[in-house]
Amino acid sequence: MVTGRNPRFSGKTVLVTGATSGIGRACAEAFAKEGASVIGIARHAAGERQEFQGSGSITLKTADVTDLSSLREVLTSLPSGRVDICVLAAGNGIAGPVEEVGSDLAKKQLEVNYFGAVNTCNAVLPLMRKQGGGHMIFISSLAARVPIPMQSHYSSSKYALEALAMALRMEMAGFHVKVSVVEPGDTKTGFTANRVRFDDAASPYKEVFRKSIARMEHDETNGDSPEKVAGVVLSCATRKNPPVRTAVGAGGKAVVFLTRLLPDRAMLSILSKIYL
Repeated sequence: MVTGRNPRFSGKTVLVTGATSGIGRACAEAFAKEGASVIGIARHAAGERQEFQGSGSITLKTADVTDLSSLREVLTSLPSGRVDICVLAAGNGIAGPVEEVGSDLAKKQLEVNYFGAVNTCNAVLPLMRKQGGGHMIFISSLAARVPIPMQSHYSSSKYALEALAMALRMEMAGFHVKVSVVEPGDTKTGFTANRVRFDDAASPYKEVFRKSIARMEHDETNGDSPEKVAGVVLSCATRKNPPVRTAVGAGGKAVVFLTRLLPDRAMLSILSKIYL
């Protein structure tokens, strides 16, 4: 990463959702170190400002991606009046068997991971369209390629997110707004500890659920750093014509290759053996 006299994103305004932790925080810092003026959004942002070498900075703003009006309020206060790059990193996870996770929890999962991205698009795209261009970068997951048992609603939210992003890429091409997706695999962040677990001791799924969760937590705590994901996002942002979807790391690329090579029945069999 360059931090010398010619930072790559000097003079650019970058908006990052979910910017106080995990992948969102790592992305905010990566862009700031490259000279960008980063506006970091989170529900409980403290409002502080951090300066970085090379004229970059991070300014935290309180907003909730499930509340469109709060996002629009942040955008009206931007000193530059523009957003050059938007990284949609806000998200959370819910784990449990489909039979037992109620629709209310499923809706909450979609409310943040999917509709939060929809709200961010609704707030940001008018600015990008009027200014003549921009770049929307969606933080998805390899779970959008392969569904994870006991994380069905999380996987579904990422499937939906990628369909949204790919349709948006076509819609915005005429306005010079680029749209791309970054797909992390297992990543070591606070996401693991914050995952909502539907763990019922009386459930007939109890044993298999706990085994599945233990495997998830092991893989995540031994996974890629959020800084590695941020490096892929930064690289994507420098591309004149970025790929539609970019998997993170050799492991992520291997998963994508296998989804193209193997029939669905074989892929589901492998996933069942890993998690169940």
